[in-house]
Amino acid sequence: MPETRPAKAAPDASRRSERSRRAIFDAALALVSETGYAKTTIEGIAARAGVGKQTIYRWWPSKAAVLLDAFLDLAARANEALGGDANSEIPDTGDLAADLKLVLRATVDELTDPAFDGPTRALAAEGVVDPELGARFTEALLEPQLRLYVRRIEAAQAKGDIDPGVDPRVAVELLVGPLHHRWIHRTLPLTHAYADTLVDLALRGLAPRP
Repeated sequence: MPETRPAKAAPDASRRSERSRRAIFDAALALVSETGYAKTTIEGIAARAGVGKQTIYRWWPSKAAVLLDAFLDLAARANEALGGDANSEIPDTGDLAADLKLVLRATVDELTDPAFDGPTRALAAEGVVDPELGARFTEALLEPQLRLYVRRIEAAQAKGDIDPGVDPRVAVELLVGPLHHRWIHRTLPLTHAYADTLVDLALRGLAPRP
């Protein structure tokens, strides 16, 4: 009787696709950090990732789309590593200053992390000259984060910790605006102490009036 060999398992296409997608994301982020947005190409990403450029075009229409998804994936993984998820809110422990300092310190850590710094600068710079990319970057990443701050400020207003007449969005910009200004222009070091100072000064100005 002839020997029966077990049938080979079919390749897991989804696992292979995920490996390729991860390699493409890693290659895109590395290249934009090393050479800048303008010099990063689909061909270069494909070569770095070890895939054909048609594989990239099958999933994304342009290098901007690749880089945006790569950066969003990077941010999501960083958030997950901190124990959060896409729906995580800013903590509300009852101590507004402590809660805001916790989040701004985490932002400092992110902005000074080489894995984030290069890609973020490249996308921010390109967003200035490419309005469509800038709008997508703002809509997909910045606005969701700003809305988390707005909700925390609104909760603080409801508790009487912040002047009810203050526009929550303006209050948020008092906190994050100076942080990003110092980061993007490299005027002075970006530190936890600086983040704490921003919170203290902003809350002093946002406190309810007697």
